[in-house]
Amino acid sequence: MAETGFAGAERTPLAGDASTRRYERLKLGDRRAMLMDAPRSNESAPCPPGATPAERRAMGWNATSRLAASRVEAFVAVAKHLEDIGLSPPRIYGADCDAGYAVIEDLGDSLYAHVIGDGGQDEIALYEEAARVLAHVHQAPAPSRLEGTGGASWPVQDYDALALEVNADLFVDWLPRAADVDIDDAARARWEKVRDSLIVKALGFPRAFTIRDYHAENLLWLPERDGLQRVGLLDFQDAVRGWRAWDFAMLLHDARRDVSYPAHEAAIRAYLDATGASEAEFQRELAVLGAINAMRILGIFSRLAGRDGKQRYLAFMPREWGHLARTLEHPSLSEAKAFVESVARPYLEQAA
Repeated sequence: MAETGFAGAERTPLAGDASTRRYERLKLGDRRAMLMDAPRSNESAPCPPGATPAERRAMGWNATSRLAASRVEAFVAVAKHLEDIGLSPPRIYGADCDAGYAVIEDLGDSLYAHVIGDGGQDEIALYEEAARVLAHVHQAPAPSRLEGTGGASWPVQDYDALALEVNADLFVDWLPRAADVDIDDAARARWEKVRDSLIVKALGFPRAFTIRDYHAENLLWLPERDGLQRVGLLDFQDAVRGWRAWDFAMLLHDARRDVSYPAHEAAIRAYLDATGASEAEFQRELAVLGAINAMRILGIFSRLAGRDGKQRYLAFMPREWGHLARTLEHPSLSEAKAFVESVARPYLEQAA
């Protein structure tokens, strides 16, 4: 931290998030910053560009599903890209990518999840602005490799068929551990056909630079800034070449808070107005990718509860069932809807 001028700073640990990263708030006189600690040893290796599916499966979860691995160089490189296109990620004051440390700008505590409602901020206006940020991100050119400060470099990889498969399979692999759901051999065979059909649909959609973890607990409201820079961005180091609707599914199908119908519709309208995209095509993409994402999250919560004993995640599942139920109403998802109804109808009905 010496090169950033924060070597003698007062350090206050922050509550941990769901990742392997650790954060401390730094205070030195009237200067503020954040220390991000993300040692490489805390994660399995990321996906090497060009690795085969077999090689990736042998490497484990990050190589097959996530592609990234909480690397500091990823955070630094993506932050520079977002700053270069005029947005508000934390500025990077200094980084040691090999050691897994970075000193970054402290953007404060005004998370969307906190300032909407009890914080008095207008939910519709904030979600419209978050949607305009996505329009800007998705329309901006993005190279296949991003270069950050201090020699940081990171590939922007395609979120591909294998990643979609592994994530979607969480639904049938882990749901029986946390819900009254039976996936026998026949159901599994039927699922694989449904899953592969969803993947084919997804791979046919246009690609876009995808932030990926774009939701109310990773967005900050910075009203003292101008335009799109009023939306502060966090937790973007897993960015990939994915799809515009994936970011929207994360934003609008939030697992931890209810996004009102007016805010949901206003965000989509703001995005369509900013991009000129076809509403019918966008809604189809949001249904397909939203369904995959909802099933992925239900699987993750089931794994956290059933394998790791983290029962608190069960409280989020009814909301996620609701997201899944609504996506499955799209006409292009009739086969997926029939499958989910056959194995988990009571959960869909309770969510309706």
